[in-house]
Amino acid sequence: MAADAVVASELKSLQEELSAARKDRSAAPSAPPSAAEPAKESAEEREIRDQLQELAREVTSYFEQAEKTIAAHPAESVVSALLVGILIGGLLGRR
Repeated sequence: MAADAVVASELKSLQEELSAARKDRSAAPSAPPSAAEPAKESAEEREIRDQLQELAREVTSYFEQAEKTIAAHPAESVVSALLVGILIGGLLGRR
């Protein structure tokens, strides 16, 4: 589905930004870090990476479940989307 492609491209973009930030940090001259800082940074990086992976799994799971639900009930999905559109249009039209 198109949403999966969007999520995949966003995740790839985030991974590229993370690797670019690592390169920038390693290339930038700085004061020598204390012995505790490198361990802290790598733990933070691992935590961020783990959180991004968990987010990717949850989003993928959500989209897969949505696809299954829509495939099982296509008419209800279209009617629901239409009603939500009408509701949002009515709320925005009152401003």
